[in-house]
Amino acid sequence: MSTPEKPAADGTDGPDDAVRELLLLMPRLVSRAKKIPVPEVLRSFPLAPRHLSLLACLLLDGPMTVNELAARLEVAPTTASLLVGELNRMGILDRREDETDRRRRIITIAADQEPAITAWLAPGAAAWRKALTPLTPDQRRLFVDTLLAYEAAVEEERQG
Repeated sequence: MSTPEKPAADGTDGPDDAVRELLLLMPRLVSRAKKIPVPEVLRSFPLAPRHLSLLACLLLDGPMTVNELAARLEVAPTTASLLVGELNRMGILDRREDETDRRRRIITIAADQEPAITAWLAPGAAAWRKALTPLTPDQRRLFVDTLLAYEAAVEEERQG
């Protein structure tokens, strides 16, 4: 057990105070996210978090190729292709030929699924936008980098 820390010299809270606050906040955030109901038309599909990330990319950024999706999701193109294939077989995504290069396929959310996916995922994106908009670009980058560092530290702790 660590010893209690002293407030910083400038009177601000130290890291342990922020850790306490985040340890209270994170379960609430996860709980709220889990309570967002899956739209009725999508409930029968075996959707995993990786599918949601892909759908969110398409919702926010519009149609794109598998390679563009792979770059956004930070996965190999083969992984992105497998995810697209799964969602395409479920009827959630459509693939169409790129008019400028017939070898490429453009991935889109299926028109009949788009309203449900938008109603489901757009409020979360709007909440993030509302929270992040008042920040400067450097502050937004710091926030995202901090979450990424937290994710890496959790994985490092888990690996032991």
